[in-house]
Amino acid sequence: MLSAVPVGKAHAQQPAAPEVTADSINDEMAERLEAARQRLIDIRQRLEQTPIDDLKLAELRVQADEVATELEGASADLETRLSQIQARLADLGEAPAAGQPAEAEAVTDERNRLTTERAELTVIIDDAANLKTNANQATSSISTLRRDLFTETLFKRTELSPALFGEAGKAFVLEMRDLGNTVGSWLSFAWKFKKLPLLVAIFLSLGAALVFLWGGRRLFARLIARDPSLEQPTYIKRLSLAFWTTVTRTLSLTAFLVASYLFLDGFNVMRRDVAPIIGAAFGFIWFVYFIWQLADAVLSPRYPHWRLVRVTDRGAHLLVSAIVAMAVVNGLDYLLGVVSEVLNSPLELTIAKSVVASLVIGLILLALSFARPVLHEDPALPGRGWPRWLAVLLRVMGVLLILTVMAGYAGLARFVATQIVLTGAVLVTTYIGILSGKAVGKEGAFARTGLGERLARRFQLGEVALDQIGLAAGLLVYAIALLLGIPLILLTWGFQVTDIEAWIYRFFTRITIGNISISIVGILGGILLFGLGYLATKWVQKWIDSHVLARSHVDTGVRNSVKTGIGYLGIGIAVILGVSAAGIDLSSLALVASALSVGIGFGLQNVVSNFVSGLILLVERPFKVGDHVVTGTTEGIVKRISVRATEIETFRKQSIIVPNSDLINAPVGNWTHRNRVQRSEIPVSVAYGTDPEKVIAILLEIARAVPEVLRNPEPHVDFLAFGASSLDFELRFCLADYSDGIRIRAEVRIEILKRFEVEGIEIPYARQDIMILPRPGRNREGSGKEEDGTVEGGAGV
Repeated sequence: MLSAVPVGKAHAQQPAAPEVTADSINDEMAERLEAARQRLIDIRQRLEQTPIDDLKLAELRVQADEVATELEGASADLETRLSQIQARLADLGEAPAAGQPAEAEAVTDERNRLTTERAELTVIIDDAANLKTNANQATSSISTLRRDLFTETLFKRTELSPALFGEAGKAFVLEMRDLGNTVGSWLSFAWKFKKLPLLVAIFLSLGAALVFLWGGRRLFARLIARDPSLEQPTYIKRLSLAFWTTVTRTLSLTAFLVASYLFLDGFNVMRRDVAPIIGAAFGFIWFVYFIWQLADAVLSPRYPHWRLVRVTDRGAHLLVSAIVAMAVVNGLDYLLGVVSEVLNSPLELTIAKSVVASLVIGLILLALSFARPVLHEDPALPGRGWPRWLAVLLRVMGVLLILTVMAGYAGLARFVATQIVLTGAVLVTTYIGILSGKAVGKEGAFARTGLGERLARRFQLGEVALDQIGLAAGLLVYAIALLLGIPLILLTWGFQVTDIEAWIYRFFTRITIGNISISIVGILGGILLFGLGYLATKWVQKWIDSHVLARSHVDTGVRNSVKTGIGYLGIGIAVILGVSAAGIDLSSLALVASALSVGIGFGLQNVVSNFVSGLILLVERPFKVGDHVVTGTTEGIVKRISVRATEIETFRKQSIIVPNSDLINAPVGNWTHRNRVQRSEIPVSVAYGTDPEKVIAILLEIARAVPEVLRNPEPHVDFLAFGASSLDFELRFCLADYSDGIRIRAEVRIEILKRFEVEGIEIPYARQDIMILPRPGRNREGSGKEEDGTVEGGAGV
């Protein structure tokens, strides 16, 4: 970022320092633009050289992208500087017109200097824009050249004739002789003059192989070993074994081959003419081994119970042999192609090799389409043919490959054969990895794996914790499968390593969506900064509460308020710092705040109040989804909490939408705020004359016999009162889950009735005695009239 030039009366006495700063800035920018111009000229010159291959074009494209990025950054700095100058000129104002009082000489000098610098910056900005356009044009030209080169290579047609194959046969004999002489002379030279470095390189390579082999078995033994005691392994075990067997063993061989090549090259044992051949041989070994391991892991010809596809034993052996054969043919084609390039063999030989390899692969595909490997009942019995669509697909691929070769498009046939073998293998591996991650992340699946069982025993983990670990493990397997599969697929389709590196760099440093630029690194840094700010806030809260407020003997409510305020302040600052570090423009947030203020002014107070209340509810969590709450006349289960309202479902399945501000401003009862423990009460009345101690003992015995009743706190019985017609007791006990209360209380009441009946304890009920009294002043005898009476009642036993 360019520094601002100070302007104003306070700096009017020091005009020289800003001039030096401005000149140095302009000189620095001019040097940066000149360096970018020279790099573009060099790129143009290298593009005009012939011949040029795709690898060099990819490197030149990366360089052109770097120049364009650097010019974009320089343009941004220049625009910032120009904006600063414009703002300062606006502060100074226009020069006095004729007849107006003259201004200070320092102000005039400052305006003139800034005007001159603005003109120079305008020229530099125009130059930077032109250079940026040239860089983008160079990038576009390189992309066009690469596309044309790829198309020309694929669709170049060659006339196939007996003479071509005759010349290719003679050239092949000479090539094999030259290869033997080249390798023999290199070995003789290395043994005579590089014996010690050669032996050291071989010893270190073997040591690396042993280390990788031992380390792989040590670290991944449980993942790549088939348990013979399992007659029917689960699907997740079969998937995991297939994926990890292929990945770990292939990576171990990769590490060994790379280490061997580096040791031979580092000790100066390899010659320039032999290095490409050795590298191609190592690549051939890796390619064939990878295909073989994948086919063996998926088809498992020796272990039918670990097989991932439903094929017979004979079909599994046939498919593994065919797949490895195609890999060997395709790998030999590329290996011999490198040998021909190093030994300057005729082009006819390379064409003949590609034709033969493509024909063999096409014939293998045709032969496989007529195989009958699909499992019917017993793996040892003959199987059925492929599904119709798969058989047709294999035949179409085989026929098209053979027809492409016969038409003379050897490059296209070679490319298609490679994609069928290598891309197919990579896609299968990636798909198995994705299925493994899905199986591991499935609810409850990780707890049933060997690793999950060991973690549960060692760390006493519950089902929820194991499910969370399983979800994270599934996502990790997804990431590993994609990180290994996508680059390999891109490489097989003709992309260079430099292309992949450039894409990865752009992905982590700058992703442009419209006018918004997002940096993954910046986002991760912002998250990290927010996390550090959050932890610092918690530490400050704890320290102030335990060291300052506790020693001041302030009220508990004041301590809680201060602690909460510090928490909100610290988290707010952490959010601002994290958002700024992530590269998100806070001016957009200012626009949102301005819009909200206008909305509030137009009568959105209730909406904003509910919104803020919703945020408070989400942060403080006085209740959560699934809690049993009571507020006003509403009682039910919380189903959803949004920023505007909360949905509560009553026990009659009625959904009530309560505004969040009502929940903030009104008392809310939460039966399950801390836990789901609830106390239940059962009133019991017995007749007078019953032994109270016997009643208490019976009630406690019944309560303790219920498994759901907690032992801590223990159930107890209270002798409440002497009733009008009964002795009143109340059985009180606690349940771990309040939702079981209705059922448990009903069961306890039934058991009380049964025990009281057995023990002869009477539960009284209220009754009335009716007394008929004569009407006052009326003769009872001889009246000949029916007497009237009044009814007086009273409760009694």
